[in-house]
Amino acid sequence: MKRRPGLRNRLETVAVLFVLVCATHALAQIGTDTTRNIDRSQAIDQSESRTEPEAGALVSLSADKMISLLRDDPELLLEVKNAVIAKSYEQGTLMDPQDLTDEALYRLIREDARIRTLTRGEIEKRNDIFANPATDQTTKDELTEPDRYNNDRPYRDNEQYRDNEQYRDNEQYKDQQERRSSGDSRRESRVPEQPETDQPKLGRRSQAKRPQNSPPPQDQNRPATNRQPNPYPGLPSLQDLYRQIPSQGATPKRFGMDIFLNGTGNFDSLPMDLPAGPDYLLGPGDGLNINIWGSISQRLAVTVDRGGRIALPESGAVVVAGHTLADAQEMVQEALSRQFKKVRIDVSLTRLRTVRIYVVGDVKRPGAYDISSLSTPLNALYIAGGPTDQGSLRMVRHYRGKQLVREVDLYDLMLRGIRSDVERMEPGDTILVPPVGAQVTVAGMVRRPAIYELRNEKELSAVLELAGGMLVSATLRQINVERIEVHQKRIMLSLSLPPSDDADAINKQLGSFAIQDGDRVTISPILPYSDKTVYLQGHVFRPGKYPYREGIQISELIRSYQDLLPEPAQHAEIVRLAPPDYRPTVIEFNLGDILDGDDPIELQPFDTIRIFGRYEVDPPKVSIYGEVLRPGKYPLTHGMTAAGLVRMAGGFKRSAFTHEADITSYVVQNGQKVVAKHETVEIAKALTGDAAADIALKPNDVLTVHELAGWSDIGASITIKGEVQYPGTYGIEEGEKLSTLLKRAGGFRSTAYPEGAVLERVQVRELEERSRTELIRRIETAGRGAKFSPSSSGSDQAAMIQAMAQQEEHVVTALRNQPLAGRLVINISGDIERWQNTLNDIELRKGDVLVVPKKPSFVLVAGQVFNPSALTYSAGKNASWYLRQAGGPTDLANKKELYIIRANGSVIGRAGSGSWWTGGILNTTMRPGDSIVVPERIVGGSNVWKNVLSTAQITSNLAIAAKVSIETPQDILLAVHVATHKAPGRSTPPGKQLLDPYGLCADCYGGKSSRTE
Repeated sequence: MKRRPGLRNRLETVAVLFVLVCATHALAQIGTDTTRNIDRSQAIDQSESRTEPEAGALVSLSADKMISLLRDDPELLLEVKNAVIAKSYEQGTLMDPQDLTDEALYRLIREDARIRTLTRGEIEKRNDIFANPATDQTTKDELTEPDRYNNDRPYRDNEQYRDNEQYRDNEQYKDQQERRSSGDSRRESRVPEQPETDQPKLGRRSQAKRPQNSPPPQDQNRPATNRQPNPYPGLPSLQDLYRQIPSQGATPKRFGMDIFLNGTGNFDSLPMDLPAGPDYLLGPGDGLNINIWGSISQRLAVTVDRGGRIALPESGAVVVAGHTLADAQEMVQEALSRQFKKVRIDVSLTRLRTVRIYVVGDVKRPGAYDISSLSTPLNALYIAGGPTDQGSLRMVRHYRGKQLVREVDLYDLMLRGIRSDVERMEPGDTILVPPVGAQVTVAGMVRRPAIYELRNEKELSAVLELAGGMLVSATLRQINVERIEVHQKRIMLSLSLPPSDDADAINKQLGSFAIQDGDRVTISPILPYSDKTVYLQGHVFRPGKYPYREGIQISELIRSYQDLLPEPAQHAEIVRLAPPDYRPTVIEFNLGDILDGDDPIELQPFDTIRIFGRYEVDPPKVSIYGEVLRPGKYPLTHGMTAAGLVRMAGGFKRSAFTHEADITSYVVQNGQKVVAKHETVEIAKALTGDAAADIALKPNDVLTVHELAGWSDIGASITIKGEVQYPGTYGIEEGEKLSTLLKRAGGFRSTAYPEGAVLERVQVRELEERSRTELIRRIETAGRGAKFSPSSSGSDQAAMIQAMAQQEEHVVTALRNQPLAGRLVINISGDIERWQNTLNDIELRKGDVLVVPKKPSFVLVAGQVFNPSALTYSAGKNASWYLRQAGGPTDLANKKELYIIRANGSVIGRAGSGSWWTGGILNTTMRPGDSIVVPERIVGGSNVWKNVLSTAQITSNLAIAAKVSIETPQDILLAVHVATHKAPGRSTPPGKQLLDPYGLCADCYGGKSSRTE
């Protein structure tokens, strides 16, 4: 025993080393595979590799992810429900919207691949999530057609809704996620606000990164808007009206700073923006190429030295520094002509000299720079990184000594493309960038919202010209200017221009408004909706927006039945937004009268014409249940009979009783009550074409196809284990008894112990599970109600409370750890004829398991005794004798509540077989396999608390009794330990020492160091 822990430790060490070796090998293999993948990826063509980031941006939609998106987006949830209902209608099944609850839809998404495909299609239509083609093999052909019942889809699929990221990121939109709307009113004269339902908050729906081929960004002529919570999500007119133009857009940046982000793009070589023309001034360091032809032919490569001279053959030196390239050519021609006759020359520049200049002021990298002699002030500014945020873009000064050569305005280049810095840099020149001058912020509906630096611009018209002018979506009635009064305060000014088509008049008014340093000009957009619009939605081919004009009628939008989907309802509605506050009201009309021209109705702006299908407005429907392939609700078509409904439901199942079926009809009597009427139809004859046997259906009829009697018992079987002649699994017939089955199994063997047989039944196990759950709930909720004497100290009270809590935890743990046996108590003996056809000959059920053990040779004593163990059985001995053999009760024992569990599962308590005047339960004669349980005394608490814990103790020990007859004594002792203390492998209770490999503690052996059998 002492060497075993060391051996165990060594085995554990070897196991850990083996796991580490395996993990190292796996990581090396992963690294090898990764290297191979990298090498393989490098061979992919560039055009194919571009698809990788696109595929990486896509999202694979699992069922849980779809459900999460639906919970976050009530409008999307409503769309999916409408699509599922419409799809079921297309397949011939009428689904009641009230039956399609949120949880029912989530269950369908998890279980039905077709519903997942339909849901994925609805999500993709919103362009929020794209199904990953690499992980999801759904093709376009699998996606369903657009949902014709989704009335407001045309308005949510437009470009403005789709691309408006501000809408989805807006805080008010997140508030909308917490609201749920259910249905809409079609019968009331005024549309009521829909009730809110609680939805679990799962956080804002994450926005998937759009692939590179996603729709272009929002048109700048369309003002960005924030959707507001709309109490009528199905009403497109209010969807357009429930939009708000945000007061604060993106913070404008300073105009022109982006031009210096990339510099000249050729930092490795000196910039040469302009060709060296004849007017180029030569200086020391310039390289010249002199071509001579005529009487002699020669090419000379010379460099202007520090004295400004070049050396010519047989002509000496010629000073060219400070002269232009054209002058230098004449000077060389004249010098060579004196020595050579009839010669011509050509002088060209081969190498540019460098000049050292200085860039100072508010630039990012001020200092001295060596640049090309062809460089201009703009080149020098590029090399220095451009102005800082506080540097001017409009007053870049070029100095040569103390002389100001030129003042460069970079806006000429950036706005008009004009280069005004034509002066080339010379050695010692200085570029000075002074601090930024007056600035104006232009925001809102202009082509280039930004912060502009002013130079000569004094009027609003000039500032708007810098910003590229106003957009067509800008309003002239709302131009706000936030102004800073120098060193005093901020004020708000407003400029309202009257509506006019005269551009000159507008520019004149804009030119009369003076602009100051620090002004913030905001150009507001026009209203984001059109007030000359009507809407058509519902059961039509072309729903959407239509232009409004004075006197327009419904018949101009719906000219004939050719504009409608099949089977439209005659009932239709106009949802009108009544001015001045645009409250929705409903106007009902008859669609047939409109198409016949009998009831012309003029429309008003924002009217929504709703056309319904026949099966949307109180549709006639029938139901079929029972043994058919597709039970449920179906639309009632003209002339539908019971046989036709069975065919629509897919026909009979094999379990159907086809001779007769039941029909329940409902009749309204006097408009006051509903009376049900039952009929029987010979459904088999009706399906063969016998019209006399068939019955025409009426709205709301319910057809029930019965199941064959005894069909559920087909294939029923039970299992017999243990000491019978032929153990195994046997099929049973309805009503078969236990005695009959035992005879079929050959009867008992000579070693069998029928009195300890265990019959396990599924239904009993389910009842035990519910009882145990309820008992644990009662323990956790029942108050302990401990009462303390006035003389008890605080430490004593705390100890009592702690003991009660520990006892509660121990009992609850024991309940949860004990497996449920599902045992049904039976009283049988080896003589089957003796109890056959008596009350003990119970009827068998499908799934029963009968275990016939061998005759045990022990009696189990468990609980609060000094030596809980399995004791050798002695015939005729009573419970008191066995209790003494186990060392007797401990100080924690509750001697009054001692009880005996017989081998057959029955329990004998203190009011059992023994009598009070004969010694009670301790005088009970024990049988093989019986168990004596001495429960633990309940510490403190009220009577209710004590009764609940006592019941829990008995329940936890019943599982031990089920093991007594069918397991070994070692397993029984292990069960005793689990019930008394804790499960093996866990930490032992305080003060208890583990003794053997079974993990049993000293208390389970009565404090001994070895096993006692």
